[in-house]
Amino acid sequence: MLQKTIDFSRYTSVKIGSIQPLNYIESLRDYDNLLQSSTPLNIIGRANNLLISPNARNLIALSKEFDYIKDLGSALEVGAATPSGKLFSYAKRHNLTGFEILSKLPGSIGGIIKMNAGLKTYEIKDILDGIFILDSNVKLKFKSVESLGLTYRNSAIPELIFAGIFKKQKGFNAKLVETFAKMRANQPKEPSFGSCFKNPKGNFAGALLEQAGLKGVKFGKNQSLMFSPLHANFLINLGNSSFEEALDVIVLAKEKVYKESKILLDEEVKIIF
Repeated sequence: MLQKTIDFSRYTSVKIGSIQPLNYIESLRDYDNLLQSSTPLNIIGRANNLLISPNARNLIALSKEFDYIKDLGSALEVGAATPSGKLFSYAKRHNLTGFEILSKLPGSIGGIIKMNAGLKTYEIKDILDGIFILDSNVKLKFKSVESLGLTYRNSAIPELIFAGIFKKQKGFNAKLVETFAKMRANQPKEPSFGSCFKNPKGNFAGALLEQAGLKGVKFGKNQSLMFSPLHANFLINLGNSSFEEALDVIVLAKEKVYKESKILLDEEVKIIF
C-alpha cells in the first residue's frame, strides 16, 4: 500500500482541508489487510463532494491500478478510480449511449456509483449492471444493480467499490450532451461541493436557500464562503476557508431553511469528521 501526504485544500473540489496522509490501495490484499485491522476506514476517492475534518483519520483511496476500461463484449468493466471524463470520452469515441450524463460531471466512477450521481431524471443507475466488491476469499464478487439500493443521490452500498459493470448500447447522443451543458450553465465555476443539499421531494434546495435569504451572503472569518449568486445550492469557497467555518454555514443554512419553510434539508455533501 502506498501512502502520500496530501494537501486537501488543493485535493478536494471545495478546496478546504489540511495536510494529511492518504493511503492508496494498490491491490485487493491491501484492502483486505486494512479490513482485518478492524480500524474504521474513510474512503474518499477524488473528494468531489466531501468536507474533510483536520481530525479525520485512515483516509483511503484506490490507486491508478483501478483506473481502467475493459470491453467485455456485451458490457464495460470500469475501474472505480477511473475519472468520469475518461469514460465519457471512451463512450463518445465508441458510439455508446447512456454515458452522456458524465460530460462535465467531476469525480471517479466509484464515487459516482456510490452517490448515484446524475442530473434531473438521468441517473448513473440507468446504465449500470452492477459492481465488483471484495469477497471473503480476497477476490472480486459481483453485486447486481438491483441489490445496491440506488435511490436519489444515494445508495445502500457499504463496501468499497472496485469496479462498475456498465451496459453497452450503441448510439451516443450529442444533442443530449448539449442539453446537459445547458442545464449546467447556471452552475458556478468557483470551488464547491457541487450541490450542497439534496432537493426535497417536490421542491428545490436552491429555491429554499434563496427564500431563507442566504443566496449571495458571505460567511466566515474571511467572508470567503457563500451560497452562490448564480445557484444558491452551491456553497462556494472564495479562498482560505476552514472546515469549521464550512460546517457552521451548512448547519446555519439548515436551521434558517427549516425556520422559513419547515423543511429539513439533507446534505448531499458527505462530511468526514
